[in-house]
Amino acid sequence: MSSNRYQWIQPRRKTRQIRVGRVLVGGDAPISVQSMTNTDTRDVPATLAQITALADAGADIVRISCPDEASAHAVSEIRKGSPVPLIADIHFDHKLALISLDNGIDGLRINPGNIHSRDRVEEIVRAARDRDVSIRIGVNAGSLEREFLEKYGEPCPEAMVASALRHIRILEDLNYHEIKISLKASSAGMTVAAYRLLAQKVDYPFHLGITEAGGLLPGSVKSAVGLGLLLAEGIGDTMRVSLTADPVEEIRVGFEILKSLELRFRGVNIISCPTCARQEFEVIPIVAELEKRVSHIRENVTASVIGCVVNGPGEAKECMVGLVGGKGENLLYRHGEPAGKIADQDLVGALVSEIEQIAKQLRSE
Repeated sequence: MSSNRYQWIQPRRKTRQIRVGRVLVGGDAPISVQSMTNTDTRDVPATLAQITALADAGADIVRISCPDEASAHAVSEIRKGSPVPLIADIHFDHKLALISLDNGIDGLRINPGNIHSRDRVEEIVRAARDRDVSIRIGVNAGSLEREFLEKYGEPCPEAMVASALRHIRILEDLNYHEIKISLKASSAGMTVAAYRLLAQKVDYPFHLGITEAGGLLPGSVKSAVGLGLLLAEGIGDTMRVSLTADPVEEIRVGFEILKSLELRFRGVNIISCPTCARQEFEVIPIVAELEKRVSHIRENVTASVIGCVVNGPGEAKECMVGLVGGKGENLLYRHGEPAGKIADQDLVGALVSEIEQIAKQLRSE
């Protein structure tokens, strides 16, 4: 089923295409999902372990913080063991960007609000251009330059866009166009307004995010609202869901947002009912266990778990695997057709087996 069938998703904004290592961003490339490590970057084994976990969850790109020279030098060993391209997160000291580049980083994120000298930004740009490394101009509402705060009176979309445009011009003056841009605020409304405004002015790809969105539940909701609005308008080429939680959750939520908009699919899409007195088996624990047991699957598999026959057969007919609760029996559907009955104690095992078989078939196609 395609989003365009209902015309609720606008066509993707046409942007330049850049590269972060082997991952293409912008143009007609898939919307990529990112996260950021929270380990001490100097601890190479711990950082690599987290990068690997993020990659296993589906991360296309991972950002690492480089707050000091030791962290920037650690990029070399981390890069050697990383399964995905890496971006160095740089603040305050432009030399850390130069060291990261010397150690093989795939991309840079610089904050124009705290690298105060144009000469230093130009030095970063020249080094990145020589190494064919892309740069994200990362504007944050919480760290805008003083001149824009004085001009606009407070953090606002117009101030964020003005900051971004000034730094875009610096890079363009150096004939450097391997740029993506982020305009992040903790307010979903301010973030959405800023991206909408800048989308009218430039054709560079955008990295989407609501910064400091909060814990797992509130942060996921705020991010889904803000990023969902932008993505539905065709705005956004790569994204991070910023959560005060295990970074792996950021990847999971990011993909769920894209799946909900039918923009990208990865893993098992479980359609399940909210439960009521009609349920013929305990849907909530069944779904919770099923999610854990199939979290390793990357193929796009649809499965429905419905506790009664009101909507169960209809949903099952639209999915690759379906489970419907019935009086005294639970019905299994396979590719929309009844495929047998399952006892309560066998529900999770049977569903996992069906899903794994379908995933295996998809891998071989």
